[in-house]
Amino acid sequence: MRDDISNLTPAVTEPPHTTTLNRAVLATMAFATGAIIANLYYLQPLTETLAREFNASSSTVGIVITLLPIGYAIGLATLVPLGDLLERRRLLATMLGAAVVGLVVMALTPSLLVLGLAAAVVGLTSVATHVIVPLAAQLAAKDQQGRVISTVMSGLLLGILLSRTVSGLVASVAGWRAVLGLAAILTAGVALLLWLQLPTIAPAARMRYSALLGSVLRLVREEPVLRMRILYGALVFASFSVFWTSAGFLMARPPYEWNNAQIGAFALLGAAGALAVKFAGRLADRGLAPIATGGFLLIMVLSYVLLAFGATSVVALGLGALLMDLGCQGTHLSNQSLIFPLRPEARSRLNTAYMTSCFVATSIGGALSAVVYSVYGWGGVCILGGAFPIMAGVLWVVERSRAVTGVGQE
Repeated sequence: MRDDISNLTPAVTEPPHTTTLNRAVLATMAFATGAIIANLYYLQPLTETLAREFNASSSTVGIVITLLPIGYAIGLATLVPLGDLLERRRLLATMLGAAVVGLVVMALTPSLLVLGLAAAVVGLTSVATHVIVPLAAQLAAKDQQGRVISTVMSGLLLGILLSRTVSGLVASVAGWRAVLGLAAILTAGVALLLWLQLPTIAPAARMRYSALLGSVLRLVREEPVLRMRILYGALVFASFSVFWTSAGFLMARPPYEWNNAQIGAFALLGAAGALAVKFAGRLADRGLAPIATGGFLLIMVLSYVLLAFGATSVVALGLGALLMDLGCQGTHLSNQSLIFPLRPEARSRLNTAYMTSCFVATSIGGALSAVVYSVYGWGGVCILGGAFPIMAGVLWVVERSRAVTGVGQE
């Protein structure tokens, strides 16, 4: 059964590797992934500002903001596989053009409803990041693929890290609409750079779109490691979203009463995620990713103990956020290091299955967080956020027990 994916048709061929990826193109691709993924996070530090602007409740604003990851999840499931069917350079230009339009509408929106609809479009088309990553791997020489992919992924993490800080600073100077206007300009510039620098490469797959999507579901059914890692990823990303969705509300209100710039600067603690990726990568290279997963999950659980005290202590809030990001990103990289080797000929579809699940969970976690905060406050948010890595930890203990006794395999 394992060969069924590659035998769906004589349709899928392994793309040739080239050495056309010079440093300038690689730098452009890394910058592009960061600039595009940032579009999902600009609004997170501005939740209180948007609530005041549109005279809406914190829970309503939180739900509207989750339309960004909801759109992203839909795009992962439906648009990313098109990278195997369509010429990627043209596909990227189309997706980023639509993202620019969505950002402009968000910047000019007269209502929260229009903001939400445009946000869904931006989220949908921002999956261009996951079109860029496999293209970078294809352009790289075989002995440089690891370095190339890690460079592009570093750009993505940097975009996530800096987006909230840039958002807070720009909003404090020019208002929240200027943040989205700047994002539209940046996305348009990235689209132009990619169009000018990327080569034109014939698509790798020759199969029906429906068959390509069907093969993703078949991968999930046939690969137990993929299924388990999807569960881990979904639970830690839900927890991640629980914190960041409500953190803006906490920091904008007493006892903190921070402005947008201060809230954005706080997000710099996400640098822990970048450090975790490097550390988790070294562990994965040594074959320790299955064991390291348990350690990263424990770090996330402990982070919410600190975050609970963060309601009144900025030190506890900062340390908790740092540990939470470290645990989430460490688990995420451990997951990817175990998923991608499963089917080298189907990495994009493996990534589609995994990341779609993660972003569905992100959306659910964010929506739950907004509701829980409005009813139970910060304490309820910390209980909710901590529950997800605890559930993942229970799964990890069961999985490791089966691996040790020979009942299950990694």
